Parts: sequence; C-alpha cells; structure tokens
Amino acid sequence: MVRFFAYIALIICLGTVSAFAQSDPLQKGKTGIESIDTLTVNEWDIPTTRNSLPLTMLFSIFPGGGHYYTEHYVRGGFITALEAFLFYEVYYNKAYQKDRVLKQTRPFQDSVAKYTRKLAFAEQDSVFAYQKKRNEFVNRVREKSDKKKEQEDLRIAENAWLLGLHLYGMFDAFGIWWKNNYRSVELRSMKSAILWAIIPGFGQMYNGEFGKAGLLYMGLIGASTSIWTSQKMVNYYVERKHMMAAESPDSEDYERVAERLTYYRKNRNQYIWGIALIYLYSIGDAAVDALLSDFDNPVHLALLPNLTGGAQALMTLDF
Repeated sequence: MVRFFAYIALIICLGTVSAFAQSDPLQKGKTGIESIDTLTVNEWDIPTTRNSLPLTMLFSIFPGGGHYYTEHYVRGGFITALEAFLFYEVYYNKAYQKDRVLKQTRPFQDSVAKYTRKLAFAEQDSVFAYQKKRNEFVNRVREKSDKKKEQEDLRIAENAWLLGLHLYGMFDAFGIWWKNNYRSVELRSMKSAILWAIIPGFGQMYNGEFGKAGLLYMGLIGASTSIWTSQKMVNYYVERKHMMAAESPDSEDYERVAERLTYYRKNRNQYIWGIALIYLYSIGDAAVDALLSDFDNPVHLALLPNLTGGAQALMTLDF
C-alpha cells in the first residue's frame, strides 16, 4: 500500500514538472511521461506487430481470417463460429427442409391426381364426395406449398444476414489495422460526428470505429432484406386469402392463411421499426463516441499547473 501511494506521488510530481516544461504535448494528448504515455489504452484493441493492410484485408475474405492475422483470436473465432452456423443453416439445413417438404407433398399430389381421374368417370351420385376429398388434398398441397415458400424467403433473409456478418468481419479487421496505426485519443467534434452520422455508418468511421460501422451495415442489410422477404409473403398470402375467400371463407385453411398474413405483416412492421431505431441509435452512438473520444487521454492522469496567486497543482478530470 505504501509503495502504491509512493508511485502515485511520483506520477503527480512528474506530471507537474512536465506540465511546466512542456505545453505542446498537452495539445497532442501526451504528457511527456513515458510511463504514462505508454500505458495500454484499450485491452480490446491491443496493437500487434502484424501491420500489413493488404494482408489484413486478404485474410478477412475468409471468416475471421483478418482477426487471426492481427492476433485477435477470440473475435476471429466468434465470427468464424457464427458464419459457420449461418452457412450450415442457409445451404444445408434449408435444403434438407425443402426436400422434406417436397417428400411430404408427393402423397397429397398423388391423391389429388387419383380423385381427379375418378371425377372424370364418376357417376352423378359420387361427384360431390369425390370433389370434397379432392379439395381436402388440394388444400394439403397448398399448405405444403405455403411452407416451402416461407422457407425459401427465410433462406434469402438468412443469406443476407450471413453476408452482413461477413461484411462486419471485414470492417472490424480494417478497424483493428486502423487503430494499430492511427490510434488517437484527441477530442473529436460531436457536431461533426452527428452530421456525418446522417449517412449511416459515416459517423462511426469519423470516430475511427470501423467495427461499429460494419455492425451497423450488417443490421441494415439484414433488416432491409427481411422487410423485402416479409412483404413478398404478405403479397403472396393476400392473393391466397382472396382466392380462398371465393372458394371457402369458413374453412380452417382460410383461417390459417389469414393468420399467416397477419404474422408476416407484423414481422415486416417490426423490421421497419428496427431499422428506424438502428439508424437513430447510430447517430447517438456517434455523438457519444465523439464526446468520449479523449477518455483515454493520458493528460487526464497528470497534474496541470495553475499559477494564479502562487504555485498550485490542479488535476483535471473531464467527464
């Protein structure tokens, strides 16, 4: 404990002396004290010796590769695992589900064909019964067709999220390289950050937060595609609802179609609100990052002189 206070006292004394001797370092965000200026600014972005931008971006073509190259293995592993899961979901599981639905549909299609043939040669007394059975199987085929349509649109949306995640990985890898070479703890203009943030992602890039910009673009790409696919399903079920309203408005299938229509309208609206909130959040995030851009400035750890009325040490704490 004594050593701790002695070390603090030493820093205070050195900071005071340095403040008298140097004025320019204060403008650059440096104290001139090596033990302070060399402190780690942020554990999340520890500088590495791997400093090649071409190699960083080349490796980032592979999921998490840019992070592995820059020795950020945890972040790289996280991105690799997420992309692997989405890739499996989009290109393997969805294909399996599609084949499964087609396999389940075939017996109903065969039954529709069977009762269609029977109707062609049926006696008058049997026509109503055959028609009723045929309509039941037709509705089952339509139900499976609806499910296949939903899976296909979901696959498109998930593919967009996969693309957005990969884009985030590339932006984040570039951000690691950027901070490794152009790290700054200078105070940025909050007004400029807000103005740049009007263009999505530019406020984050103004603050040097390229990873956040990539995360924003991932959300915008995924949400926009989800709105588009949800609207496609709304249009699809509107047509189905009108068709079934003319055929059998009191049937269970009509209620199912109406329920799915409501679901996709709600889903579409939620993504619209989501995009609006993401955009507003990005502006606020850019403003806060600019406001706190000099939070890690080592000047705040030193004592600055105040010579009004005598020698007096003044410690600055900015929040």
